[in-house]
Amino acid sequence: MSQSTKAKLNQETAIKSSESLVQQGVATTEIRPWGSFTTLEEGNGYKIKRIEVNPGHRLSLQMHHHRSEHWIVVSGTAKVVCGDEEKILSSNQSTYVPQCTSHRLENPGVIKLVLIEVQNGQYLGEDDIVRYQDDYARAAK
Repeated sequence: MSQSTKAKLNQETAIKSSESLVQQGVATTEIRPWGSFTTLEEGNGYKIKRIEVNPGHRLSLQMHHHRSEHWIVVSGTAKVVCGDEEKILSSNQSTYVPQCTSHRLENPGVIKLVLIEVQNGQYLGEDDIVRYQDDYARAAK
């Protein structure tokens, strides 16, 4: 095999390797009755999501045993319940949800709510959710 052929094969292999890395890094979106979330990045002890909540919808009143969350509003209006506190957030505002604290996110507006969620904790699985109330009948019985 000639040097130019070997070089071309090495280049093609490098391109295929970088393409597979890009494919592995592609964000995954999950649809929910209230809208959707896209996992943008995940590492040891953290996960970053883009959450979109449709107008007039809300997530369950819930709690997590193993993680805290930071929410930053990108666009729209967020009604946030965190423990006994309720507040309205708009673009470029944020809030913190401590671990083991009941919380709920709602879109009371007429446009889609978009926010970035940063989760911190030792376990970040989607099954770490205790639902107290849910508009879509997903609350624990």
